[in-house]
Amino acid sequence: MDAWQLDALTRRARRLAAPGQRRILGIAGAPGAGKSTLAAELVAALGGSAVLVPMDGFHLAQAELRRLGRADRKGAPDTFDAVGYAALLARLREPAPGVVVYAPAFDRALEEAVAGSVAVAPDVPLVITEGNYLLHDDNAWAPVRGFLDEAWFLELDPVVRVRRLVDRHVSFGKERPYAERWVRDSDEANARLVALGRHRADLVVPVAVGPG
Repeated sequence: MDAWQLDALTRRARRLAAPGQRRILGIAGAPGAGKSTLAAELVAALGGSAVLVPMDGFHLAQAELRRLGRADRKGAPDTFDAVGYAALLARLREPAPGVVVYAPAFDRALEEAVAGSVAVAPDVPLVITEGNYLLHDDNAWAPVRGFLDEAWFLELDPVVRVRRLVDRHVSFGKERPYAERWVRDSDEANARLVALGRHRADLVVPVAVGPG
């Protein structure tokens, strides 16, 4: 994402972070589109006015995925605790005075969610949440969109996105042939589902990338 585009998105997020009312900004998009990178950059730019609560903190544990026979489709909609995620968003929309809400996060090195990783103080005006299925309208995911004051959908050239996904899996210890198969058979199946929610976004962001 170029500097001009990031600056424009930061200005838009800053308007949501006005003090006096809790708002939630959702950033959706296919795996590898750059959601977590953009969310982290926005939080850094907004300082103490924003906190990042990732959807990936609601991944089911690896042991539970094996029990369900879904370990080979980790990242699909049914491999998350969508009800728990929606319940957290409901709490975050209505902060209680003096009460810090603790949210989970996903540790890519462990490949597991870690509870209590993110502290959300009641006076933080903006929560930024990012993930694949914020705009998914099937089953337990349907209520999520209603908790978002604004939703953005990131679009990245599929060739670039797939290359980044493979490289990311390799960087976390996967062999490249395994990473390529996983992206083809799992991540891209998820990407097709994610694309169905594009029309529910307030803003579609075509991610600009530099050469290389």
